[in-house]
Amino acid sequence: MIETTNWAGKRLGLPEVGPGSLAKMGRRSLALIIDWALALMVSGAFFGGDNTATLSFFMLEQWLLVATLGNSFGHLITAIKVRKLDGTHVGLVASLVRIGLILLVIPAVIWDADNRGLHDKSAATVLVRR
Repeated sequence: MIETTNWAGKRLGLPEVGPGSLAKMGRRSLALIIDWALALMVSGAFFGGDNTATLSFFMLEQWLLVATLGNSFGHLITAIKVRKLDGTHVGLVASLVRIGLILLVIPAVIWDADNRGLHDKSAATVLVRR
């Protein structure tokens, strides 16, 4: 009898560990903290710490950098990347859907068995290790 091991990302064709494997919660959380801290610093430096400016900078950073480069500053530092499930470039529309749902919070905290939030499922994206 052959025992089959299951891991988050297996159904998506992702390796269990190493480059291309699903990014774990620790890396994802640290990337989010880094990006939010950066948004707070920019907001504090240029807008007196205005909440709307903080949220706007966070949204723009996530939307534009993920759409063009596949990662935000936090993702880059934690060695993770957003990519489409089919391996293509994320693009402006998928990135906008993704960040829009992240800002709503609830879709980002409801995950499936592959540790993908509703924001990633809706945008057909996945966060993987570099």
